[in-house]
Amino acid sequence: MPANPSVSDLTSHLGYWLRMVSNHVSHAFAVKLAGEDVTVAEWSFMRALYGREPTPPSRLAEAMGMTKGAITKLADRLIAKSLVTRAANANDGRAQTLVLTVRGAALVPKLAALADGNDAEFFECLTGAERALLERLLMRMVEHHRLGATPVE
Repeated sequence: MPANPSVSDLTSHLGYWLRMVSNHVSHAFAVKLAGEDVTVAEWSFMRALYGREPTPPSRLAEAMGMTKGAITKLADRLIAKSLVTRAANANDGRAQTLVLTVRGAALVPKLAALADGNDAEFFECLTGAERALLERLLMRMVEHHRLGATPVE
């Protein structure tokens, strides 16, 4: 009978610990957003539009690292909630643009405060220096691996 190959323990993988933290931070934030009838993906979309002039869906897709189809689905959901509007482009009537409604723009700072609070609650166990180091290391990994898509799940 052949010997069993050595199998690393699940918790010996850094990815396991990153996923553990990410899942808990993301879930807690999703619960907070659900109280405002917004998903994490919708929040990311709204934040990307915040403070912008009317923006073509293709430009938003590029900025967020998402497909145009995904942007269209998110836009449709947010339009149904009266948080975003879609209009013909002023320079090209065949093209469309997206913009936050007054209600959507007013909601973004409240949602940003929820995001800030969620981070503060979860990462309060770290000192300021530890948190800054963690952020630098994660940003370095994002840059090294050329990760660009906005995390929405």
